Amino acid sequence: MKASMPKQFLPLNGSPILTYSLNLFLKTLNPSTVVLVLNEEYHSDWSSWLTSYPSTLLFASPGHERQGSVLNGLKALRSHSPQCEYVAVHDSARPLVTVEEVNNVVKDAKEYGAATLGVKCKATIKESEDGRFVERTIQRSRLWEIHTPQVISIPTLLRGFDKVEKEGLEVTDDASVVEHLGEKVKLTEGEYTNLKITTPEDLEVAASILRERGE
Repeated sequence: MKASMPKQFLPLNGSPILTYSLNLFLKTLNPSTVVLVLNEEYHSDWSSWLTSYPSTLLFASPGHERQGSVLNGLKALRSHSPQCEYVAVHDSARPLVTVEEVNNVVKDAKEYGAATLGVKCKATIKESEDGRFVERTIQRSRLWEIHTPQVISIPTLLRGFDKVEKEGLEVTDDASVVEHLGEKVKLTEGEYTNLKITTPEDLEVAASILRERGE
């Protein structure tokens, strides 16, 4: 998406995309701590949230890569709330996640140690080695589209990050970190409406969903 600002700051029904996640976690779910991983140049733009939630909301700076950003947020969380056992990592470009989805994935993580929201893949997926010809068709019944939040035991995630760093492993999400430990990640079935805003069309769809919800 071509824009003059990060996509999580783009307006959705008159409010920045990021505010939907902040409202959900801070006002509705009310966890002990919320860490907002945000480039320092934008901290002042969101300082009013710190004023409103001084004992709950923290800022952390992003890393060079996604896993570095998550690790920085995790360090801030552990420093502020050392008793915390689980972390829910959420992509703020997914503003439509529901309370029920979050509660379900947290419940599964507490039972299995790690869980991620996802939906069964509806599209036919084909693999190509050269980008020109089909190599094979992957069995759709085995495929899931992964969403966030992903909820993981903090000791497990830290062990995973340590392994990833030492072995130079490539990961695309936090569930992958747990997978590299050889441990299971529970699939928590979510909603197809928990879309990630990546295109102008996604904004239109998200606005429509919010109108249907009366928000």
